[in-house]
Amino acid sequence: MTARYQVTIVKYGTRQTVRSDVFLNHHLYGEPDGPIAMDYFFWIVRNADRTIVVDTGFSATGGANRRRTTLIEPAAAFDALGVDRSAGPPVVVTHAHYDHIGNLDLFRASPLTIAAAEYDFWTGPYADRTLLHHSVEDAEIEHLRQAEREGRLRTFTDEVELAPGVRVLRLGGHTPGQSIVTVPTSAGVVLLASDAVHYYEELARSMPFTQVANLIDMYAGFERIRAMPADHLVCGHDPDTLGRFTPAGGALAGLAATIGEGC
Repeated sequence: MTARYQVTIVKYGTRQTVRSDVFLNHHLYGEPDGPIAMDYFFWIVRNADRTIVVDTGFSATGGANRRRTTLIEPAAAFDALGVDRSAGPPVVVTHAHYDHIGNLDLFRASPLTIAAAEYDFWTGPYADRTLLHHSVEDAEIEHLRQAEREGRLRTFTDEVELAPGVRVLRLGGHTPGQSIVTVPTSAGVVLLASDAVHYYEELARSMPFTQVANLIDMYAGFERIRAMPADHLVCGHDPDTLGRFTPAGGALAGLAATIGEGC
């Protein structure tokens, strides 16, 4: 019998911007510019046997450096969800941008899983180039290096099964090792797209995000996601995301939603 999990989506930050700031070469679509919001999420996958953390949000420093609005400190959100950080739950790093690895230091005992292409890029010779480096914090990349030195970093090439039924797949595009996660739940298969798809519109209209390492890989990633047998798509930054799923209550009311039955 396939393991079943519950997925929790946590919105911890937000910002207001314009469409030309999020869609690559927006002027080519012949549409007027306009306002658009961007929300920031991390995800928790769990059942009675295990808890898996998918990304860790931006740090206070990373958010402040980019004038992002913090709605709840990620540490407080993890605590509200009962995530025992000291127990070293496995952490998936979908990619190494500041808003996805900003709190790895909260998980100093955790094994980290990241695509080899992602780790190799951000510890390689081109990571300091301005158009790429502006999306990372050096101290947070160092957390990845530290995990590697401590033997806590697991890399994979194309795909890995992290736990029974939980698959991590590299698509590339947004970053060299941009990955997605698929999770079986009682409500069907959930695809955590992370930043392979920032907005639902991005996938529906094949409109790449402005930050892209390989445009062809990004388009190919859209096609792979469309072809995958998933029942629920969870985008990486769309403000519409929480409204598509079951709202959470308690301390995270208005900031979280769930898919699948509880543990």
